[in-house]
Amino acid sequence: ANGSGKSNFLNAFAFLQAFGSGCMDDFLIREGGAERILHFGSRNSEQMTMTTTFGGGDGYELHFRYAEPDRVMYVDPFPPGREDEGSRRLNRFGSWRCHHFLDTGFHSPMKMTCKVDDNRFLRHDGSNLASLLYLLKQKHKRSYRDIQDAVRLVVPFFEDFLLEPLQLGPDTTRLRWRHRSSDEHFDASSLSGGTLRYIALATLLLQPKELQPTVVVLDEPELGLHPFAIAALASMLRVASHQTQIVLATQSPVLLDHFDPEDVLIAERKDGQSRITRLEAEKLRRWLEDYSLGQLWNKNELGGRPAPENGRLQNEGKVACPGGGSN
Repeated sequence: ANGSGKSNFLNAFAFLQAFGSGCMDDFLIREGGAERILHFGSRNSEQMTMTTTFGGGDGYELHFRYAEPDRVMYVDPFPPGREDEGSRRLNRFGSWRCHHFLDTGFHSPMKMTCKVDDNRFLRHDGSNLASLLYLLKQKHKRSYRDIQDAVRLVVPFFEDFLLEPLQLGPDTTRLRWRHRSSDEHFDASSLSGGTLRYIALATLLLQPKELQPTVVVLDEPELGLHPFAIAALASMLRVASHQTQIVLATQSPVLLDHFDPEDVLIAERKDGQSRITRLEAEKLRRWLEDYSLGQLWNKNELGGRPAPENGRLQNEGKVACPGGGSN
């Protein structure tokens, strides 16, 4: 449900990635400062603790506290002789990537020019999408063909990308493409927002294993996509999950239908806190003989629905209806 804490959960990954890559100041600026990150601000929460556990059994407990001016300071320094452990932590978190391809408007970063050699990884907003595709076309042809096929599946009129460096700026490029039934060239501004977002997702998920982040975090990747494109997205997510850990938040029953109960965690707000619990497949076994996961969610059998605080209904349980009545 809205306000249940999904975005905060995803931002925890972004926070640790910024910590691991040495970009904490940039992260704080983007999020509005430490006061916006600490629970109800520094007067209420001077310190924040995160505990992480990895599949190999090892884990870290990380402590951060508020520091002037409006910053967060790491307060768990490593004693002499344990510097290697600190480097290991940073390397693990620094290789995570959190992506938000939400901006597809006129000034979208994905529609702007970018440096040809800015291709080490796909940036969080897709601003170097053309550069990474150019690298894949030159060095990773199989992955590039997979991306082509995925785009053609959803956009039948798409023929191929045009990714050469610009004549007036040979060290820059931008996303351009060719129509299947024409020799006309188009740029990214000719694509719908959903199509542009789908291209970025296909590039992220189908890039070769050696370029994949160790963790990929996505917030509502299905926004603006046709149900057929959502099915294609689910297929790409499953393929990529064999190479990297994927964490995504969604409010789409259509996307949910493509996954198993073991894949799904439900975020709910209870007693002023975010509670995240995994679905139990055995409890849903009989239900799933007749219904899909998305249908069960719509029937409120999974939770994850808006709920009143402290068990009290607002407005005495009355909901305004169009026309001025109530229910």
